Amino acid sequence: MRSLNLHLKVLITLLVSLGVLITAYQIFILGIPVTEDETDDLWNIDAKVEFQASPSVPVKMQMFVPPLNQDYVSLNESFISNNYGVSVNRAEGNRKVTWSARRASGKQTLYYRLVLTKRYSGEKPKEKGPIFRDSLPVEGAEKIAAEALLAPIRQHSADVETFVSETIKRVNNEKDDNVKLLLGGDSSVGNKAKIADLLLSIAHVPLQRVHTVRLASEQQTPELWLRTFNGENWLYFNPETGEQGLPNDRVIWWTGDEPLVNLDGGKKAQVTFSLNNSEMNAIHLAKLSDANTSAGFLEYSLYGLPLQTQQTYQIMIMIPIGVLVILILRNLGGLQTLGTFTPVLIALAFRETQLGFGIALFTLITALGLSLRSYLEHLKLQMLPRLSVVLTFVVVLIAVISLFSHKLGLERGLSVALFPMVILTMTIERLSITWEERGGNHAFKVAVGTIIAASLAHALMSIPELTYFVFTFPAVLLILVGFMLAMGRYRGYRLTELFRFKAFLKD
Repeated sequence: MRSLNLHLKVLITLLVSLGVLITAYQIFILGIPVTEDETDDLWNIDAKVEFQASPSVPVKMQMFVPPLNQDYVSLNESFISNNYGVSVNRAEGNRKVTWSARRASGKQTLYYRLVLTKRYSGEKPKEKGPIFRDSLPVEGAEKIAAEALLAPIRQHSADVETFVSETIKRVNNEKDDNVKLLLGGDSSVGNKAKIADLLLSIAHVPLQRVHTVRLASEQQTPELWLRTFNGENWLYFNPETGEQGLPNDRVIWWTGDEPLVNLDGGKKAQVTFSLNNSEMNAIHLAKLSDANTSAGFLEYSLYGLPLQTQQTYQIMIMIPIGVLVILILRNLGGLQTLGTFTPVLIALAFRETQLGFGIALFTLITALGLSLRSYLEHLKLQMLPRLSVVLTFVVVLIAVISLFSHKLGLERGLSVALFPMVILTMTIERLSITWEERGGNHAFKVAVGTIIAASLAHALMSIPELTYFVFTFPAVLLILVGFMLAMGRYRGYRLTELFRFKAFLKD
């Protein structure tokens, strides 16, 4: 007996733990929304390209566009132009779009549009970079100034991260005479990045320029950042402060020293960035996301089924919830019903008829069926013929009720056909047997208990938030099974028995 109790406890613990772990993995690792109304941010980025085309000359406009291996998922990418050919090529870790036309004249406007989201981005494979580089050529006074700056940088740094950060801070100290010499009067961010690159090349530390766009609802120009590879990860640095770490709201547009656009056959090229933020239902967003992202969980969940099948399973998967309600009402409350599954099946029928109308129809059909069953009892028929007659009567009664409901304009009455006819027939049969064996009073209690249990089960099974949660996280059913197993060993008093034996408590 002790080994049996241990076996049951281990089984319950295993089921509950497994259900909790799978659900937690879906919520915290895969990022599946807990509620159906949960939304997520969508970012729409428009890059407007304008230029003057030279007459009678072929036009070729090239522009860098973001790589697709970032922490954001691209939901849509559009290249909008009039009479231009479009092609996208990859080069040195970047992507570049080329608009081309045989002839164009006057002012030209091209658009690049990108829709991004953060959710379901998943873990991307780590991109590796160089850990060594050759020194850039430098001579004369510039070389002396560079060496003078590198000496304290080496002294105050311990690794690649601190070395790069210290270098950037030194270059931004314009009061230093060595820095003034190297800047040559140009204190722009781009020139400071160039000097930092020179100093780091002497120390053989690789450095890349990274051009980013900030996710903010405003017009802007790409922002320059610097990065280096430490052998394991890319380290990003602010070129003005030396602060390490790329903010979460930055999207890398391209890397390298080349300009954003390159125009042949035109002049005065200008790019304007416009961004705006919107929200979308998180589950719908997952369906739009690329199948290669972690949103691929949809393929291996109930959302991967055809839509019509999903609607069926949304009803089926709530049956264990209804069974749990009946289990609690019977084992803890002491409510008497016609078995466990009959109230649940009646509750399913209430989904179509609605609760009030369903109770009225169930009561009417059952009452008339019991009357017929009582009459057939006087004919001394065997059980199978008797059930056949009751079933046929139920079908005819349902058809008559549907017909009169339609004539009276009560379209809700048409849904009575969804009541399981066999269930109604067996309910009538079991109630009549209970009446004969235990009396009409007990049969009435059982019938009322069945209606109460079915109504409570229907109320719980019809909660949209609960339906969504169980359908999205079906592993919670393992937790329910664990609870049901634990209830299977309950031998204590039921609520109704406490009232029945109240007199003994007084004594």
